Amino acid sequence: MRVLFIGGTGNISTACSRLALRNGIELFLLNRGNITKPGLAGAVSIKADYHKPEEVIKAIKGMSFDVVANFIAFTPEDVQKDIDIFRGRTKQYVFISSASAYQKPQSHYLITESTPLANPFWDYSRDKIACEETLMRAYREEGFPVTIVRPSHTYDTVIPVAVGSWEDYTIVDRMKKGLPVIVHGDGSSLWTVTHSDDFAKGFTGLLGHQQAIGQSFHITSDEVLNWNQIYEAVAEAAGVKANILHVSSDTICRIADQLGMDWMRGNLIGDKSASVVFDNSKIKRFVPGFVATIPFRQGIERTIRWFEEKPERMAIEENNRKLMDAIVKNVSGTA
Repeated sequence: MRVLFIGGTGNISTACSRLALRNGIELFLLNRGNITKPGLAGAVSIKADYHKPEEVIKAIKGMSFDVVANFIAFTPEDVQKDIDIFRGRTKQYVFISSASAYQKPQSHYLITESTPLANPFWDYSRDKIACEETLMRAYREEGFPVTIVRPSHTYDTVIPVAVGSWEDYTIVDRMKKGLPVIVHGDGSSLWTVTHSDDFAKGFTGLLGHQQAIGQSFHITSDEVLNWNQIYEAVAEAAGVKANILHVSSDTICRIADQLGMDWMRGNLIGDKSASVVFDNSKIKRFVPGFVATIPFRQGIERTIRWFEEKPERMAIEENNRKLMDAIVKNVSGTA
């Protein structure tokens, strides 16, 4: 099976690339750089700037694929460009959407693929919804062979907390110094974090799957934690105890707005402040045997080790530091 990943070396997609190669897939990776990550030596590099359609068309001239999967499409313009480029070139096009597109506030805590898509708080989510609508219209009107996949808070080389870190080491540095870390609300709302290696099992099982055309899937762990447990597990992996300060989501967003970090409102109010549990029955039905096997306590240990293997990975994001300091000062009167 010939498969093209647009991206293929990111937080989620690297694990998908590695598993695809182990499964014997003939894998092509389209991006601007060289393939340098471990485990990807068998992939064929196609160098092109995804944001320059003429480069992509030139780079894949005369090529066709059984599957094209795009990990870096974020706007309707991106997916329309893909429809135009890959129409007739692929038997399946997989779009990586987001589970944050599901209805907020939701009418039921248990999320299935039939849960409405509506997020008035986060433009990122609204753009993903618009992408899905564009692709499904192409499926209905011309038979464009789309499959939609919605990850939710999937991690490997990122730290999946709600406030304080993502691609940076800021939250761990803070925990090791004994400084307060911010947990929204009282920390009791429910959440799901999924290791990329687990996500990859469900994702690769959909590649080339004829019955998956025209369908949407979320792929998550079945482990459900509250936010206190998530932060405590991060601290445990760092070898310390978390100094947790509970702050309302509204207060966090108000202070973030004052610092020019208005994206926090979408990230928190539009996603992580609500309790969410995913029903993974559909992906298990289409990919028999799929099961997430990496508990967060184990997975986050691997992530922290990855950061600490190289000093340059242990970067402090100044905006995250400023936000946490400002929240602490506002709530407790201490810097």
